[in-house]
This record gives sequence, structure tokens and C-alpha cells, in this order.
Amino acid sequence: MKYVWKKILSCIITLFIVSLLVFVAFAIIPGDPALSKLGTNATEASLAAMRQQMGLDKPIWERYLNWLWGAIRGDFGTSYSYSMSVASMILDKLPITLTLMIFSMCIMILIGVPLGVYASYKEGTAIDRVIQIINQINMAVPPFFSGILITLLFGVTLKFFTPGGFVSISKNPVGFFTYMFYPALAVALPKSAMILNLLYSSLNGEKKKDYVRTAYSRGNTSNAVFFGHMLKNASIPTITFLGMALADMIAGSIIIEQVFGIPGLGRILLTSIQNRDYPVVVAIIMLIAVIVIGVNFLVDVLYKLVDPRVGN
Repeated sequence: MKYVWKKILSCIITLFIVSLLVFVAFAIIPGDPALSKLGTNATEASLAAMRQQMGLDKPIWERYLNWLWGAIRGDFGTSYSYSMSVASMILDKLPITLTLMIFSMCIMILIGVPLGVYASYKEGTAIDRVIQIINQINMAVPPFFSGILITLLFGVTLKFFTPGGFVSISKNPVGFFTYMFYPALAVALPKSAMILNLLYSSLNGEKKKDYVRTAYSRGNTSNAVFFGHMLKNASIPTITFLGMALADMIAGSIIIEQVFGIPGLGRILLTSIQNRDYPVVVAIIMLIAVIVIGVNFLVDVLYKLVDPRVGN
């Protein structure tokens, strides 16, 4: 329990530092939210009144403390552009982005883990070499470019889906998940290549250890040694990577939403940056930070359960 409490304290401190840096960064960068809202024809008097209404006339330290106290209570302020609660805006779009992220994670595991295990099992064969060549190409292609290629192949050429034809789950659940498969595939492919490489290297490293030779000397078959001993030990670093990949998936999902025209967090994030709508931008970035730090915390705890020596 001492290890867990130390990790919790570390997460809280990290979130505090991130929130301070993000808030200060967007407070001092060039751009006037009041001018962006009222337009270039606004008078100085109207701009001053708008800045006062937005709270921009207060010192930055006071603005940060007010924001921090509100964030702790779940109140991230009001959007400058939409004049509505930032929390409600995020909650409205978050399920779409989370669906894409979870869908991507499932595809990544279904592709990367079996191929990594199979390639290691067939190490040195022609099948292994083919998998490795395809995997290196896959790893070199960034998600947004994969999204463009997938759109051209499956959307424009094969017409399996209509590019930009997103449909909400409330209107057509089947159409929603069918459409979401393609952006999820674009996010998952580079990550599946990474997990394949990691699992492949881990398994090949296990083959050289003493316990494997001992297992063979006791008359165990190759399958029993590979699946009964090596795979279990090689899964530990893979679990760690899965946690980091899950945390990274939300950033990849936000990027790929722009390629496929998905109305998730990515759309309101870019719009808010363009409109200097900093309460929305800061809240979304902090949400990403919470997910990343939270997932890493769970991975650390899981790693501790798998290997009690960690943190001692």
C-alpha cells in the first residue's frame, strides 16, 4: 500500500505542475480572446468590458487559483466562443473520442500480439522475415498518413464507407461502429507494429535464458516451453507498453478525427485554438494529461502485482 500511496502522490504533483504550465502558457502566448470574440471592429471600451467579463483583467496568479479551485470541483469555466459550460462541451464529445481510442486499442492487440507471438515461434523462417518486412513498413507510416491511405483505398476506391459520412450511434449504431473501424485501424496500425516488435524481441530474449534450457532438459515439448513459460515472462514488458499505448491512443485519436471528419474532442480542440478559446483548450489538454497519468499509474500498480520486487 505504501507503494500505491507514493504513486498517487506523484500523480497529484505531476497533474498540478502540468496544469500550472498549461494555464500559464496559454495565458501569455500572443492573442486576445476578447478581440477574437468581438472582431476587429470592436472599440477599446467594448474590448475592455469583454476582458472584464472573461476575467482577463485579473492577475494571472488569481486567474489560475480560481481556475484550479473550479477544476477540482469539476467546473472548468465557460467557453469564450460558445458561452456554455466547458465541462458539458467535453462530456458531449468525449464518448466519441473514447470509443475511437478503445476500438483502436482492441485492433492493436488483435493484430500485434498474435503476430508477435507467431513471428517469434517461427523465428528464422520465411514467414518471420515477411512479417518483419511488413511490420517495418507499417511502423514507418504515421497515423494521419495511414488514415489518408485507408480513406483512399476503402472509402474512395472500394467504397466500403463514405469519407466524411460520420453517423452518430443514436441514429445508426451499426453505421457508427462500421465507420469508426477505419479511423481506429489508422490509429492502431503503427502501435500494433511497435507491440509486435516488443513482444518478438522479448520472446527471443527469453529463449536464451537458463530456465528455458532447464525446461527442455526435463523433457518438455517446444510448445509447452514456449507457451507455458516464455510467453508468461515476456508478457511483463508487453503489459507496460500496452499501458503507454493506451495513454497515447487518445492523442492519436484526436489527430485522426480530423482526417475522417469525426466530431469528437479533436474538432473542438482545433476550433478552440483558432478562436483563442483557452478554457476549452486547457480543459482538453488537462483531460489528456489525466488519462495519460492515470493509465500509467494503473500500469505501475499492475506491474507491482506481477512483480512484487518493483519499488522495494
